[in-house]
Amino acid sequence: MISLLELAHSYVKDGRVKSVRCSTRPDYIDGKILDILQKYGVTTVELGLQSVSDKVLSITRRGHGFSEEDRAVRMIVERGIKLVGQMMIGLPGSSLDDELATAEFIIRSGATAARIYPTVVFRDTELCFMAERGEYTPLSLDEAVARSAAVLRRFVLAGLPVIRIGLCSSENLLSDSTYFAGPNHPALGELVESYLYFDLIYAEASRTCACGRDIINVSVPRGELSKAVGQRKRNKLLLAQSLGVKDVKFSECDTLARYEVRVF
Repeated sequence: MISLLELAHSYVKDGRVKSVRCSTRPDYIDGKILDILQKYGVTTVELGLQSVSDKVLSITRRGHGFSEEDRAVRMIVERGIKLVGQMMIGLPGSSLDDELATAEFIIRSGATAARIYPTVVFRDTELCFMAERGEYTPLSLDEAVARSAAVLRRFVLAGLPVIRIGLCSSENLLSDSTYFAGPNHPALGELVESYLYFDLIYAEASRTCACGRDIINVSVPRGELSKAVGQRKRNKLLLAQSLGVKDVKFSECDTLARYEVRVF
């Protein structure tokens, strides 16, 4: 660990990079480790906070409970190190309520950002064996998108940036020899954001009494138009149907912040 940190820190000292970040487990955090990380210029720690439910952590054999998560985030934040919380959706034994509670914990912890990872099952893992025995059913793509969007909305309302949704595309996700089951889509993050935009637009349309008009107009932030309209115009068509209007017209607005919408 120290040899790798020394190498990374040399880039900071040379001015080639600004800082170093690392990802780790809550039960790996203690005072000695934090001393080492700070000595070598680590300014951000990404912590695997998969769930706040001791039941879920036990079923998944995570090797620690919520108390270790709570202790670790406190130690990191008290040191003045930036914290990023990485959480998962659809773990064995987990419910949407568990996942919303995990998001709330990350928000309260003082984290500066979060990542959301719907659970993907790889072959030759204990999770795969559980699925094969019928002890675990991975989420479908639609279920994962809906639950991830609900969690994303909680983060958005709290003003906490979500810097990634879903695993990066790689051969492990594309190969049948490694991928077994679970929500695997190359544009998963965009699907989740699109789902959230539907909810936000529908809520704003209901609030502004736009229902029942022939046409409603929706303004969204610059660069967010494709997400708001949805793949194959899913949101546009579903909004028209749900709101009882003939058409929904979209436009971009430079003054709107991300996930901010206006209906008129």
